Amino acid sequence: MKRDTILSIKLPVEGRALETYTVREPRKFDRPARPFTRIAYAAAHVVADPLSAQEPWLEAAVDWDATIAYRRHLWSWGLGVAEAMDTAQRGMGMDWPASLELIRRTLEAARDVPGAAVGCGAGTDHLAPDPQLGIARVIAAYEEQCAAVEKLGGRIVLMASRALTACAKSPDDYGRVYDRVLTQVKEPVIIHWLGEMFDPALAGYWGCKDHAKAMDVCLDVIARNANKVDGIKVSLLDKDKEIAMRRRLPPGVRMYTGDDFNFAELIEGDAQGHSDALLGIFDSIAPAASGALSALAANDRAAYHDILAPTVPLSRHIFRAPTRFYKTGVVFLAWLNGHQGHFVLVGGQESARNLLHLAELFRLADQAGLLADPALACRRMRQLMATHGVA
Repeated sequence: MKRDTILSIKLPVEGRALETYTVREPRKFDRPARPFTRIAYAAAHVVADPLSAQEPWLEAAVDWDATIAYRRHLWSWGLGVAEAMDTAQRGMGMDWPASLELIRRTLEAARDVPGAAVGCGAGTDHLAPDPQLGIARVIAAYEEQCAAVEKLGGRIVLMASRALTACAKSPDDYGRVYDRVLTQVKEPVIIHWLGEMFDPALAGYWGCKDHAKAMDVCLDVIARNANKVDGIKVSLLDKDKEIAMRRRLPPGVRMYTGDDFNFAELIEGDAQGHSDALLGIFDSIAPAASGALSALAANDRAAYHDILAPTVPLSRHIFRAPTRFYKTGVVFLAWLNGHQGHFVLVGGQESARNLLHLAELFRLADQAGLLADPALACRRMRQLMATHGVA
């Protein structure tokens, strides 16, 4: 679709130079008029409180009102919220007590929103990784967090465990942990396999450094516990691995793509099936994701790809290596679009990406039609450049 240019801004480029970039009018998206044919969760970020007296490298200071308002924004576009996941800096600034409070507040807010879906991360992050821990302590940690989420009425997303990675001696140890935890949960869970590109401490998960062998271990766990597994979220940034695993899942167990590089084609699927979604990038592109899913529900695949195609380069840029710094780009775009009044992250992670990276993110967001208020976005981009000494 043709979009008129309406503003210009000077942005930094490599070589310590500036170039003029012309910003176009934003793309318009309608709220969904019918249910989607794919389940879609956005892993939601938290809004930091920049006026807190807490030291940002030591404690998580959260602006609860702005954080919950962002969840209402996601629900308004028909998306579910995956709460207290790595996008919310879980284990990367947000500890378990703060995460549980976040889950409690989100579940409370969801009661006022018809149809609002929430998945709640439960893991072992209150347990420090240690090779001497023992599997029993990892199981107890999972049990503690699962019980806390269930007590609040939440649906569990069973997160990967750094503590388990540290102390497991073999794939069988993973089986013991997951078998024990899954037999106790009240409702089917979504298992989250987070790859080492998102969290280096999870390298070798499922007891195997080879992803194909790890997949075998994971699939065996799912097969033994299929009645307690709604689905598996795979975040390996490799579409072929996800498709191969998807085709091997037991009937009724869903694949939730966590592939922020190839989500468009994985969600569309093929003759043998499709992936549902639990994605960090949906936090940033909610209007486009909603519009595309509505087009897919209407079987308008041309419109689906027309909407999502320009969001893929944006997502690949936000999640480029070191992938674990993607939260910086997610929050940056939320700030550009007026969803929060500052570009500050829990843990001070606004400094994790350089100015050239953020300038390219600005360009790609505009090319996807996702700068909702271009004048505001330009003002804020100029403000950021000024703080970096760029006139």
